[in-house]
Amino acid sequence: MKLVTVAEMISIEREANAQGLTYETMMENAGRGLAETILEEYCDSKDGGVLGLVGSGNNGGDTLVALSYLAEKGWQASAYIVRPRPADDVLMQRLIRAGGVIHEIGEDKNLSGLIKTMQDHAILLDGVLGTGIRLPLKPNLAEILDFIRIEIQNEPKPPIVVAVDCPSGVDCDSGETAPECIPANLTVTMAAIKSGLMKFPAFNLLGDLRVIGIGLPDEGKGLVTWKAVNCIVPEFEWVRQYMPPRPLDAHKGTFGTLLVVAGSINYTGAALLAGQAAFRSGAGLVTLAIPAPLHTSLSGQFPEATWLPLPHEGGVIASEASDIVLSNLERATALLVGPGFGLEGTTGEFLSRLLDVNIGLNSKLDAKKSNASTSSDYKAKLPPLVIDADGLKLLAKIPSWWSYLPEQTVLTPHPGEMSVLTGLSTQDIQSDRLDIARDFSRKWGHILVLKGAFTVISAPDSQAAVIPVATPALARAGTGDVLSGLIAGLRAQGVDGFHAAVAGAWIHAQAGLLAAETIGNSASVLAGDVCDASVDVISALYNPN
Repeated sequence: MKLVTVAEMISIEREANAQGLTYETMMENAGRGLAETILEEYCDSKDGGVLGLVGSGNNGGDTLVALSYLAEKGWQASAYIVRPRPADDVLMQRLIRAGGVIHEIGEDKNLSGLIKTMQDHAILLDGVLGTGIRLPLKPNLAEILDFIRIEIQNEPKPPIVVAVDCPSGVDCDSGETAPECIPANLTVTMAAIKSGLMKFPAFNLLGDLRVIGIGLPDEGKGLVTWKAVNCIVPEFEWVRQYMPPRPLDAHKGTFGTLLVVAGSINYTGAALLAGQAAFRSGAGLVTLAIPAPLHTSLSGQFPEATWLPLPHEGGVIASEASDIVLSNLERATALLVGPGFGLEGTTGEFLSRLLDVNIGLNSKLDAKKSNASTSSDYKAKLPPLVIDADGLKLLAKIPSWWSYLPEQTVLTPHPGEMSVLTGLSTQDIQSDRLDIARDFSRKWGHILVLKGAFTVISAPDSQAAVIPVATPALARAGTGDVLSGLIAGLRAQGVDGFHAAVAGAWIHAQAGLLAAETIGNSASVLAGDVCDASVDVISALYNPN
């Protein structure tokens, strides 16, 4: 599913119309798809009937087309015209011919007829306003929507509300909402998800979200404007195609070896969570490189892992540990660095030595370099890299740090860590997450996973993805370690950086939702619960039936 701005959607429709897919045909396709969604989702409500709140624009047209289809299927279908439409409107006439009923707001004093009509129908289609509105709403329209909202709220058995393209009163770019906006149980959006729907407060009003086609030529592939949209909202089938194959004749080497450099005396569990998540993603072998004092407490909890105890200073990774890590990279197909590091200077020096910030610093590596004498030569010797948590904060202390990282390095900051990396305030970052992620991904030349509600993934070529999940179940210490382990585990299995980051973030988000559902609330979810739930999410990807 693509994520578009309102301007992009207008351009797509304009180009489609110019190529022969008329606006009328697009409306017909949208209305039919809306009706089919109603039939699929709410077939048991046929006897209760469907009422459409109809505006004067395209959303009202989509709604009238859907009502006509439903009337032809034997549904009791009614339209309540909230904003004036032409007296000779062919879509209104079509609904009447199909057996539907039209109610006009101008003939309904005190809106008493609207109240009764709403009570007589099980489903309410909100087709008053579309994607082009600007807030605040005009007073008369705001009053009508607020009246409807309050009536629904006060009904002992309220109708199921289905928003057409978006709930009326949502700014589909900014995500701002009118206070009069009617919350939906289901939002059926046309062709692509509008960017404002993946923002708060709009997301709170969507209910479930479905995308239906409008008949774009070859699913949009022939449209220049459609191809130019390079931000997606991943869904199940998209993620499934990037899961690594699991051949029957495989051995553990088939699925890669991940080296996780993590942990400190104050953050013992980070390495464990990351390593377990990596194994759950399908990695064949996971080695945990940790400060030596942590080995005793962790090894008994994680018998599947192999271990690389590292030199330490007071329980944190010491600078000289870089030589040991570098000498154990030969079999590693991916490297995860940073979970639970702490911010001590010796660990920062370890990271600098690992990245060879000063060429020639690492004597053991020098012996292996032979003719290699440049930073790019060195970077090519590092396996695919994921950097998380305190590793990012330590990285930010290195001038031009991005130039020392191998290509397709995946960086996984939360907004606070992103603030440290960029110098921007968290407020500025949160106000424009997608564009900020894209800008810095291009600047740094690496893949960025900006965590939080609606996690954003961006690549240097401006490919981007927004994960359509916001849940407090993931607002818990350790869940970021699970995410970095999932991504690094997929990288170890050969998935490229962008797709590993998107798939890992999607699995992580779905696991958070599943963990909350299993436990019964989001407040009690622990990071380990999210890791455990990832098993069921990944199982579904490999066994969709």
